[in-house]
Amino acid sequence: MNNNLVSIITPTYNCGPYIKTTIESVLSQTYKDWELIIIDDCSTDNTKAIINKINDHRIQYHCLEKKSGAAVARNFGLNKAKGRWIAFLDSDDLWSKEKLEKQINFMIKGNYHFSYTNYEEMDENGKPLGTTVSGPSCITKIKMFAYCWPGCLTVIYDQKYIGKIQINDIKKNNDYALWLKICRKAPCYLLNESLAQYRRRTGSISNHSKLHLIKWHYKLFRDNENLNPFSASLLTLNNLFWGIIKKIVYVKG
Repeated sequence: MNNNLVSIITPTYNCGPYIKTTIESVLSQTYKDWELIIIDDCSTDNTKAIINKINDHRIQYHCLEKKSGAAVARNFGLNKAKGRWIAFLDSDDLWSKEKLEKQINFMIKGNYHFSYTNYEEMDENGKPLGTTVSGPSCITKIKMFAYCWPGCLTVIYDQKYIGKIQINDIKKNNDYALWLKICRKAPCYLLNESLAQYRRRTGSISNHSKLHLIKWHYKLFRDNENLNPFSASLLTLNNLFWGIIKKIVYVKG
């Protein structure tokens, strides 16, 4: 394991219109010791052609043999990761150029093993929406079960301390499932700066109905965490409550 290397996990599916700018935001990082592991979940657009035009030895492109979903893609990438530091960046989101440098320094200085940052929202075309999303300064295991506070595009964890993590093959909330595993070993600390940009797209989970969100959260706690129906229902309701609190306290703009 390379103690300085950041392994960036990027699942992708039909993100041809966005993936070039996503990769460019990694190439522009002031922290240069990284590997970008792109896992293509059998895209049917020009994603592969776009990636192949970018010549940098730090970029790996892997295409799954069959369409398998984001959880399988992330597990594949995590198995390939050689770095101590594991970061996540979806193939339509962006990082600020000092994101890795500031966050790695923050973790080393504080002796933190799990961290996240604030992020800003943009529309499908990359236009800023004027919204900044933050969260608690320290997310304990209890707080993480209460709500999925970290934005996936902002998270880094220390593989040397946490170990290899794999998640169950669940259709939705697979990033939350990963955080629930990691938080059993280390709390998650906030670097209180906006260092990433989340693309809010039509059809994303955040735009789905509350009924769909309730169903996916219940399945996460019932099937992935193996909780009984009462506990899974209670945690689902708790998530809905803290989701309202987050919008009031931690979403600005």
